[in-house]
This record gives sequence, C-alpha cells and structure tokens, in this order.
Amino acid sequence: MYKLISATPSPYARKVRIALAEKSVPFELITEVPWDSATSTPRYNPLEKLPILLLEDGTSVYESSYILEYLEVMHPSPALVSAEGVERLAARKFEVLCDGVCDAMLLTFFERRRPAECRSPQWSARQQRKIEGGVREIARLIGEREFAVGDRFGLGDIAAGTVVAYLSVRYPEFDWRTPHPNLAAFSDRMERRASFASSRPVPQTITDAVV
Repeated sequence: MYKLISATPSPYARKVRIALAEKSVPFELITEVPWDSATSTPRYNPLEKLPILLLEDGTSVYESSYILEYLEVMHPSPALVSAEGVERLAARKFEVLCDGVCDAMLLTFFERRRPAECRSPQWSARQQRKIEGGVREIARLIGEREFAVGDRFGLGDIAAGTVVAYLSVRYPEFDWRTPHPNLAAFSDRMERRASFASSRPVPQTITDAVV
C-alpha cells in the first residue's frame, strides 16, 4: 500500500489525496509539518517538500504534478487527464495557473512571518498581483461550465478546487468569492464531492523559525 506524506493545509498534497480517492487507490496518510525540524521529508525528497508518495519498495515519488502523472500511468482508470490533446493541454494550463497562485500565496504567508521591519511592500504587492490575476483567469476559463475542462471531472477541477479552498484557509481576508460568483459556485460543487469533503484543508502550527 502507498503511503502519502502530507501537510493538512497543503493544496499540493490535497490534489494527490483527491486523485487517489477518485481512483479508489488505498493509501496510508502520514501528516507532518514540513517546515519543522522533526519532519522526515529530507529522507525521501532532496527538495524537502511535500507531498511525497512512498512506494511499497521503499522508493518515493515527489512533487504533486509528477505524482499525479505517476498515478495516471500506474492507475489509468478512471482517467483524470484526457488523452485528447487539446483537453489535456487545457487541464495542464489549470494546473500551472493554480500552482502559481499557491506558490504566490505561500510566499506571502512566509513574508508575513518576518518581523515588520524586514518585510518588503514591493514583494508583497507583486505576490498579490499574481494571486489576483491567477484567480481572475481561473474564473474566466471556468466560466459557467460544470467542469473545468470538457464534460467530466478531472485534473482541472482538482487544481481549481484546491487552490480556492487553500486561499480561504491561509488568506481568508482575500475575498475572491464576491468578484467571481461563478468560481464560488464551482468551488461549492467541488467541495460536495466525497474526495474533496474527506480532504478539506486545516491550518497547521509551524513551531520552528523558517524565515
């Protein structure tokens, strides 16, 4: 059985948890705070990042996009990425956008942990533009469709659904719902799926100094 090293608020890890659930692949969930010194991440990922999928032979697969690709190859049914070229590229575009928003939010989160006199308003403003621009584009691409890409659930839905839920947890003062009601409705639909409901993000406390 697989083991997945995850952090409770991580949208990257949540994407993998959702994919495993949608494919009905059993796994053991191991929850860690990757920023604390007690984490086991360096043992399995030289980049010291989560999520990490541990295989039965003791080897590991890491980085969410690569893990998702691994799962598509090893557990192809149900497919979460279309074999059709245009739809496949559209799904990957959602993944790029959503990972970019998550990256900007993570940079913002840690910038706010610095002493006030060490923070950069210019840096924070740049990350804010990326968050707002990314969310705006995600909302535009989804429009009024039921699913992000094509006519069935897939990678685009996983990416878009996890990023907005992450914003609601780590950046609750950022109101993305009011200007993007279509995205809010989409998020609500996704959160009603069993795979989303069983993996809702929860904040963690980081005890070690990381900035």
